[in-house]
Amino acid sequence: MATKHEQILQYIDELPVGEKISVRQIARAMNVSEGTAYRAIKDAENKGYVSTIERVGTIRIERKKKENIEKLTFAEVVNIIDGQVLGGRDGLHKTLTKFVIGAMQLEAMMRYTGAGNLLIVGNRIKAHEQALRAGAAVLITGGFDTEDHVKKLADELELPIISTSYDTFTVATMINRAIYDQLIKKDIVFVEDILTPLEQTIYLKTGDSVEIWHQKNKETGHSRFPVVDQSMKIQGMITSKDIIGQEMNAGIEKLMTKNPITVGAKTSVASAAHMMIWEGIEVLPAVNEQNRLQGIISRQDVLKALQMIQRQPQVGETIDDIMTDRLTVSETLNGTFTFEVSPQMTNQLGTISYGVFTTIVTEAANRSLKNFKKGDLVVENMTIYFIKPVQMESLIEIRPKVLEVGRKFGKVDVEVFHEGVLVGKALMMCQLIDR
Repeated sequence: MATKHEQILQYIDELPVGEKISVRQIARAMNVSEGTAYRAIKDAENKGYVSTIERVGTIRIERKKKENIEKLTFAEVVNIIDGQVLGGRDGLHKTLTKFVIGAMQLEAMMRYTGAGNLLIVGNRIKAHEQALRAGAAVLITGGFDTEDHVKKLADELELPIISTSYDTFTVATMINRAIYDQLIKKDIVFVEDILTPLEQTIYLKTGDSVEIWHQKNKETGHSRFPVVDQSMKIQGMITSKDIIGQEMNAGIEKLMTKNPITVGAKTSVASAAHMMIWEGIEVLPAVNEQNRLQGIISRQDVLKALQMIQRQPQVGETIDDIMTDRLTVSETLNGTFTFEVSPQMTNQLGTISYGVFTTIVTEAANRSLKNFKKGDLVVENMTIYFIKPVQMESLIEIRPKVLEVGRKFGKVDVEVFHEGVLVGKALMMCQLIDR
């Protein structure tokens, strides 16, 4: 039976998009305390189908699909630019397709403005009105207001009209940054994206016998099953090794591996892969905050996901991407990489940052190991023997030497030189993840 928390989440999920939600309303509708209602609303917000906006309240928004994550709702824009909603609150759940900066004549501006757009403009009342009629929301910069008939039109059309104290350039930068961050997140695959959901997961109960395991094994061809109690909380894992030689009426609870390793829905697939390889696990149960079973992931699921990530085009650069792009193979020295220390990659003293040093050492080791074995690298242990100050705009050479490569592990010694002088040295132990 679903808990009160889960019932509230289901109730919120079934509300129409754009519906306003309050703690008191949920508590009254579901006959629960306001504390329970508040926790459920926060959980719904974390799951992405509720958004809370200052001076507006909490509203039900469209749950984003993974492939559509780079799009923002108007509700999120309000939070990003610390805006004030002047009208059209019922349209805050709608998705922004693109934004248009209104720094041109009105007629030209309207040629670029259409349905689903956000027009960023100053105190130009005519532009506000025409943008709304064209199906676009409006963001007024400089802290300006608009006329009452425009606010009324926004309410009628359910298109937000928002005011912010920031200037146009700052607002555009803030929205761009938010979209850019979303693009980076798009590349990160989480357990929730690949798990076999609970409805399709075969599991056993703590009161089941070995005979039930044999039935499930015959039906599915699988030999590993999670074991749950009456509340669906994970209690253990049972495999073919556990039931070999056991009587048919023997209890599963006494034979299972108790307190198994689990993952959450928001755990990255890379972390799950690291865990499965390190512990030698074939199947991992995925659980929620209450340790209730949500589904399972297998090693095959993880490998497929890693292959998919490899094939996807790069759509957002992280700090690591920016640094490793500067790491190039030396044309004169075989197996050596060169790297120029730019000003943004230094510390407050103007010398190479410790974090940058570890990143380029890791990347050089990764590229060297790929000559021996294809796949991904996860650093298990890194020992930095020393690092000398390297000034900005210096060109350094990174010389990795692979000492040992096994089926699952690699050991690499890395030396860093500047103008022929040794300025850094590290030893890395790495886990290797096959693709």
